[in-house]
Amino acid sequence: MSDAASTVLRPLCDPATELDARFRAAIRAATGVDADPAIRASGNAKFGDYQVNAAMALAKELGKNPREVADAVLNAADLAGVAAKCEVAGPGFINVTLERAFVEGRLAALAASPSFGIPPATDPHAVVIDLCGVNVAKQMHVGHLRATIIGDSLARVFERLGRRVWRENHLGDWGLPIAMTLAKLVREKRDFAQLTLDDLNAAYRGAQRETATDDLDAAHEFRCGPHRLAELELQYEPSRAAMEDAKKTLVRLQSGDPEIVRLWERLIEVTMEQVYEAARTLNAKLGPENNRGESFFRDRLAGVVDAFRASGLAKSDKGAMVVPFADRERPLLIQKSDGGFLYATTDLAAVRFRTYELDGDLVVYVVDARQRDHFKDVFDAARLIGWNKTKDGTESTLVHLGFGAVLGADKKPLKTRSGENFTLKDLLDEACERGAAEVMRRAADPNAPTHGLSGNELRAIGAAVGIAAVKYADLSGDLTKDYVFDLDRMIAFEGDTGPYLQYAHARIASILSKSGESSDAIAGAPLTLAEPAERALALHILRYAQMVLDVGRSLETNRVGLYLRTLAELFNAFYQSCPVLKADDTATRLARLRLCAVARAVLADGLSLYGIAAPERM
Repeated sequence: MSDAASTVLRPLCDPATELDARFRAAIRAATGVDADPAIRASGNAKFGDYQVNAAMALAKELGKNPREVADAVLNAADLAGVAAKCEVAGPGFINVTLERAFVEGRLAALAASPSFGIPPATDPHAVVIDLCGVNVAKQMHVGHLRATIIGDSLARVFERLGRRVWRENHLGDWGLPIAMTLAKLVREKRDFAQLTLDDLNAAYRGAQRETATDDLDAAHEFRCGPHRLAELELQYEPSRAAMEDAKKTLVRLQSGDPEIVRLWERLIEVTMEQVYEAARTLNAKLGPENNRGESFFRDRLAGVVDAFRASGLAKSDKGAMVVPFADRERPLLIQKSDGGFLYATTDLAAVRFRTYELDGDLVVYVVDARQRDHFKDVFDAARLIGWNKTKDGTESTLVHLGFGAVLGADKKPLKTRSGENFTLKDLLDEACERGAAEVMRRAADPNAPTHGLSGNELRAIGAAVGIAAVKYADLSGDLTKDYVFDLDRMIAFEGDTGPYLQYAHARIASILSKSGESSDAIAGAPLTLAEPAERALALHILRYAQMVLDVGRSLETNRVGLYLRTLAELFNAFYQSCPVLKADDTATRLARLRLCAVARAVLADGLSLYGIAAPERM
């Protein structure tokens, strides 16, 4: 195996790993070339279990006939104990059918592995994921749904891969807008102990309106006459007074005035109470330990500007400091002419912190796609100054994982019936209510597994179903694209939905429970794969670890959903064609129960990568 190939983590339980090693050696022996064998799972079982597709590319490189190259590679391959049948087909494919005993052995190894065959991580650096990103004093909206669950799912994947993960919730908790809200609440003599997030949201919007001077600013810009200016100056005097009050409040906050700091901390507390409640509902791992907002970086901003100025990477432009780029006209503004800092300044400080102090060699920003140009500029500026490196000099990969919008049935941004923006709380409440209604409807059937459960138990299952519906619909598609929020479709127990996968898990759990066999008896049974449906299910299970590795490399969460949906379909096909509880003999019954148990465990683990519960009864 070449050095490049040996550095790539491969799951030992996956048959493709063994085939890769053996065919690499065969290619080297037959051609003298180190090349990727291009092992692929076969699309049709009648052609075998795997295909080796390297011959066509090798033939072009060597100037030979592809079938001749494939024959030479196959003749050089040592496949003893691995393949039962191999043949060259078509223009030069090598079709491989694995030995049954080899597949059974690999499946037994996976079943015995706490990690399901996922190899332990070798990278000592951390993965940093910027997620959620709420603004203090503002309601969470549907955009925060995507930022939170996409980021949490990726964090779960990397944790499953054994990486050290930092979830970073970059709060908008500093600056003039916060001071404006704070000043308004103080002027109104509000009782901060009784404030709700709705109160803060209203104050935030009210402060924006109170301090607006758009007409006056336009009058000055277009040099209106003195009478008009005087009239507008008088009209906007309260707005100017409110803005002056906000600026004084900001100065007090920046200087550490104990009373203002106490009130500011209360704004954060009220905001985060709802954030944590949403995170608990979503089963997303997010707590106070993940908060590192704009206020955390406030004392580093001057240093950012100084570093760019000293390195010659920033220049003055009409009193402001900008970082120009050779390949685009727009520069990156890092300090305004009045000395104020910007989002870009804070983001540069955060990049430096995440790569150097958190030791992140992969930093992923889960932020909506409209911020693409902003992050391109920030990342390029960080690379120019060398802030894309860990403490030991390892180059960090900086990624903006931009996501699309959540749309209503009209294909426009999701709104309530009254035309307001959907808050995240409203959306989650509706999903849980719909899930509970569906579960209770089904539980009314006397033959349903949930019949007889208490109302609280059914509501808990229903909430899990509703959240699974929302999360799966979001995570199982192309993250960069918009999607239509349709609870009628998403909540269904059939089709490509989260509840369908939960139901598949509950069904397997029910089969195991009805068997009456102890978990030890099932776990101790040999795995035998005599039937095609058993073999197909086993081969798919064996690809689980590689799927998780692939998500870590591609950041494509939809791979998890595709894998789990195929797993559920293959299990259904197996269960239809291979009697389990009524198998012909005890040995077959126990072997099939063990295959059920392994499928259930992998399905539950896969659902956990989405933060989706795996109920035992539905």
